[in-house]
Amino acid sequence: MAHRTDLLIVGAGPYAYSAAAFARANGIDTHVVGRPMAFWREQMPADMFLRSGPDWHLDATGEYNFEAFFEERGLRPADFDPVPIAVFLEYTEWFRERTSLEVDERMVTDLTASDQRFVATMEDGSTIVADKVLAVPGIRHFLNLPEWFGDVPADRRRHTSELVCFDELAGARVAIVGGRQSAYEWAALLCDHGAEQVHVVHRHPVPTFAKVSWAFVNPYVDQTLAHRGWWRGLPTVEQQRIVREFWQVGRLTLEPWLVPRLDPRVVTSHADRTVVEVDVQDREVRLTLSDRTAVTADLVVFASGYKADIARVPYLDGIVDRVSVIDGFPALSEGFETSLPGLYVTGFASTRDFGPFYGFTKGCPSSARIAVAEMVR
Repeated sequence: MAHRTDLLIVGAGPYAYSAAAFARANGIDTHVVGRPMAFWREQMPADMFLRSGPDWHLDATGEYNFEAFFEERGLRPADFDPVPIAVFLEYTEWFRERTSLEVDERMVTDLTASDQRFVATMEDGSTIVADKVLAVPGIRHFLNLPEWFGDVPADRRRHTSELVCFDELAGARVAIVGGRQSAYEWAALLCDHGAEQVHVVHRHPVPTFAKVSWAFVNPYVDQTLAHRGWWRGLPTVEQQRIVREFWQVGRLTLEPWLVPRLDPRVVTSHADRTVVEVDVQDREVRLTLSDRTAVTADLVVFASGYKADIARVPYLDGIVDRVSVIDGFPALSEGFETSLPGLYVTGFASTRDFGPFYGFTKGCPSSARIAVAEMVR
């Protein structure tokens, strides 16, 4: 017999945790499926650090926030600046315990909709029937890769999300394509693990390394909570201004704690350049840059970010043709609902309609409050 629930949440990352806890707190029978924090555990290096601090958390009620975790554990936030990913993962488990949040670790293989209900088929063949579904597709579905990606043999290329262990790269020559935080943090990790050469190639100038405050995001999230549809109601010129601000602070300014780890004898930045030719040789890849510089590498790492394309999410295959999609993003209501009634989407795939901050954990509590409020309207 199929399991029955009011709300099925597909995904088990930060946005899913926030929404599930808040939905249950509001009396909604909720079932969460997915591998807990899998992307963070399996596709991020264990020794990386977060750019955010303890003020970014998961709890839409504000009770079980990151600072409360530090206080209960007797830890001083100042001793964890920057925050190691392992500490954040401990917080997410603590949050689960405090909110009694259970996660069904089976994966959804198919999702269908009919008669105002959804049926999810699980990997073991069983089914879950739900009145509503909140899909929180992880960014692993949305790798953004250059056209020439396929010219590099599969065994000599990795996206940053596929390179989380660096021990085997001691003495290696590595080319990193991209120039934002992940590119330079992966360069630092390669230095930490003894790489011989690291070439970082990107289209923009060398970023600034400086301490920044993410507090500028707070009023934008507050406005999103205070005014339904705030982001989409802004004039285009104002949206563009905020995106530029976000880009300047969050993309072109990188963390200063990377600098001591970027050994200048190992790391070379190739700013304002692109890759124009790829030559594959027996044991190496030769990249010709737009200034005709040649970079030889044993491995090419793509720190090229992510681009939403909801059609890439496998479990949505059966219903994606009933979802209005714009530039790869699902078109969402002011309450995160898609054009298919009862299907909601939060996280990275919601950033077109809610702003760039909803691709980061900062947006978790507010998205939970907005989506759940919509569900109980």
